[in-house]
Amino acid sequence: MAVRVAAAEPPAVLVVTGASGAGKTTLVRGLESRAVAGVGCYYFDEIGVPSPEEMARRFGGGAQWQAWATERWAARLRRNADGVAVAVLDAQVRPSGVLAALRDAGVRRAQVVLVDCGHAERNERLRGARAQPELATPDMDCWAAYLRGQADALALPSVDTALCTPDEGVAALAAHVVTLLHTEAPAA
Repeated sequence: MAVRVAAAEPPAVLVVTGASGAGKTTLVRGLESRAVAGVGCYYFDEIGVPSPEEMARRFGGGAQWQAWATERWAARLRRNADGVAVAVLDAQVRPSGVLAALRDAGVRRAQVVLVDCGHAERNERLRGARAQPELATPDMDCWAAYLRGQADALALPSVDTALCTPDEGVAALAAHVVTLLHTEAPAA
C-alpha cells in the first residue's frame, strides 16, 4: 500500500548532492528501484541543462542558472503533484542554496546528504565506466572540495562511495528517508 499525502501538503525532501562521478545518481536510482512506498525520486537535470554559453547569456552564469533551477525544483517539490511523503532529489547543487530555496518555498522538513569520494576515485569513474573524461577536471575537483566544505560547515551527513558498496550506499539513503518519514515538521 503506497504512503501518499494530500497533494497540497509538501513532502519531506531529501536532496542528494555531490560532484560528477561521486555516485549520487547510482544511489538514487538504486533507492528508486526499491519502490519504497511514499517515496518519489527526481533528477535535477530533468528540467534540461543548458550549455555554459546559454547559462551565461540567459542567467549570467552557471551559479545563477543553478540558483534559478534550484528555486524551480523547490517550488515543484512543494506542490507535490505526485502526492509523495518523501521526495528524493538527485542534484549537483550547493547545500546552503538548496536548503534556503526549500525553506523559501515552504518545505519544512528537508535534509541534504553529500555523496562523495576521493578525487582519484571520482576521476577514474569519469574516465572509465562513465566515459565522460571531459568532466575529470581540476574545476570538478574544486567543486567536490567546495561541496565537502559546505557539508562539513553545515554538519550534513555524507556517504563515501569509495568506502561502501552501492547497496550499502542505497541503504544509507533509505535510512535518511525513514528518518524524514518519522520527523515532525517544525511549527510554522
